[in-house]
Amino acid sequence: MNLRKKLSIGLMGIGTAWLIAAGIFLVEPITCRAETAIRQLTLDASLSTPVIHRDRTQTVYLRIGLTGFDLEPAGKRAPVNLGLVIDRSGSMASENKLEKAKEAAIMVIHRLDREDIVSIVMYDSHIQVLVPATKVRDKETIIEQIRQIRPGGSTALHGGVQAGAEEMRKFLSHGRVNRMLLLSDGLANVGPSAPAELGNLGARLIRDGISVTTIGLGLGYNEDLMSQLAFRSDGSHYFAEEPQDLAKVFDQELGRALSAVAQGVTIHIRCQPGVRPVKILGRDGRIDGMEVFIPIQQIFSRHERYAIVELEVPGLSPVASQDYRFVAVVDVDYDNLATQHKDRLESRLNVSYTTSDSVVEEKTNKKVMIDVVRQIANENSERAVVLRDQGQIEEAQRVLGENASYLYMNGNKLGSEELKQYGTQNSTDASNIKDSSRWGYQRKSMRETQSINRGQR
Repeated sequence: MNLRKKLSIGLMGIGTAWLIAAGIFLVEPITCRAETAIRQLTLDASLSTPVIHRDRTQTVYLRIGLTGFDLEPAGKRAPVNLGLVIDRSGSMASENKLEKAKEAAIMVIHRLDREDIVSIVMYDSHIQVLVPATKVRDKETIIEQIRQIRPGGSTALHGGVQAGAEEMRKFLSHGRVNRMLLLSDGLANVGPSAPAELGNLGARLIRDGISVTTIGLGLGYNEDLMSQLAFRSDGSHYFAEEPQDLAKVFDQELGRALSAVAQGVTIHIRCQPGVRPVKILGRDGRIDGMEVFIPIQQIFSRHERYAIVELEVPGLSPVASQDYRFVAVVDVDYDNLATQHKDRLESRLNVSYTTSDSVVEEKTNKKVMIDVVRQIANENSERAVVLRDQGQIEEAQRVLGENASYLYMNGNKLGSEELKQYGTQNSTDASNIKDSSRWGYQRKSMRETQSINRGQR
């Protein structure tokens, strides 16, 4: 990697001593950032506590934030490879669901350009490839095929996703934004139907470069299945309460796909001797000894997505000759959709040591800790759902109540209104969790919020 590219990345995570030792001056990155801002992601690798106590081992959180650059010139974007996988089972005939789904799909076709790829798969008891993967050159023909969709039988959701992926693979490319939109209003009752099975399918799809956004319509679908498929493929999960909500959801997700500036992102963290990676918060990934690997499928223009890793960092030896420790190297590899090249960013992180607890507190990075608290609270919310499902309603209520207090306390401490608002939501969930008549709705709403927090939608 040349010096100019190194200087354009992640300097917030590099200790001043390291910069001086390397002969790098702080004024140079300002010029380089300006030159590369349009063409490079912005990497912000930061530690929750860049100054820690020298006399003991401490938990330190590493946050890797990636922000997409502006789309330039205005209106120019990467072409998309979009797969629509739509439930047409018998239940979709009620409440005008299928008609609203067709309207939403037609809206999507109108927004696509001639170089975009679209495929449409319908599923009920059987799988039908309505529109094989093709460039959007004849919109009216595609729209007319959508208008002819009629409701059918059961719900072969797993098979529908597989068929949709097969169509997308025909035009799979590092230069196209590969994204699937899956809609269902019911339980998967043909083929594999366990959340773990759909989650495993999602994990396989992200390895192929395909992310899946799942949209559950009404109260009849399995939100665990849908959210696991989205989570493991780094997609989004939506709860559409009413059929008329579909156009907004489809439009929002298409907008995200059309604003993608990078995809196929791999975060690689190399912890230094003595530093132990403990867990990844809120994302799928892998810890292999001293190394951590985290995939993020797409980064969108002017939008930050992040990953957080909990680290265990030892204190300083009494005979140590320096008052800082080299903690980790962060490498980020990705496909740049603007330049059509593979790019790499790098950052190095240190901690300094002190004997003062007040200095540790004073130097705490609030931005990092706000996201750490959000992800920990999200895990607590997920645990409450499991407890409620097991019939431990009082325990679930207690977990949500304590979670609300945790969020209020840290919201005040860190100056975050978002944490306090999430605390209010947890308090409301705790109050309502005993109401069996509302649990189906509440559970879906909680799953959608958990998906938003994990995926930073």
